[in-house]
Amino acid sequence: MLTSGVIAGFLAGLCAALMQFVLVQPVLLTAELYESGEVARGASAELVRAVDPLRDGLSVVFSGLVYAGYALILTAAMAVASDRGLARIDGRTGLVWGIAGFVTVQLAPAVGLPPELPGMAAADLGARQAWWAATVASTGVGCALLGLGRGWTPWGAGILAMAAPHVVGAPSPDAFAGPAPPELASLFAARALGTGLVAWAVLGGLAGALWSRDRVALGLARA
Repeated sequence: MLTSGVIAGFLAGLCAALMQFVLVQPVLLTAELYESGEVARGASAELVRAVDPLRDGLSVVFSGLVYAGYALILTAAMAVASDRGLARIDGRTGLVWGIAGFVTVQLAPAVGLPPELPGMAAADLGARQAWWAATVASTGVGCALLGLGRGWTPWGAGILAMAAPHVVGAPSPDAFAGPAPPELASLFAARALGTGLVAWAVLGGLAGALWSRDRVALGLARA
């Protein structure tokens, strides 16, 4: 389980890092120019592309570590569900688990706290962190109840759990302001979430396939 999680997580992190270099990093670099005042609104819409070996290398390492951690949590949840007879785990079902992980960790929190560019107005950091953590926990429980529950009672509870953080509402800034154009902010949010979806799908599919293969190999070895 540990090996499957680490391998799947690192490969997913590498995929995420490559997509970030192509899609997300140019938007961030452009936003930094707006934040510093080097570029003003109304300037050319061309995105900045630059290579920084140290920065890019650290991004790859950090991305690999983060997704390896996610993969270990996801693989552990898969193992519990499989051992209790709640789900069959393979590459195909692992893909569904990966998408559920994306919804839990990125999409649901982004409904209230979308990905932010440098210089964008934001609410108090502590309040945002608390709401993010509560949303992730509530959405994770909701996904588990919807995916593994049997009957309307767990399904209804799952829907309520997923909706609860958004009924309460995410903390918001006192005023909306920022040096970057709104078009740049929307592009950043779309690309960041798209990158996350692909990475989580890769993570789930690989984790499910590797874990299933290792289980078969272990069963054959015991036989």
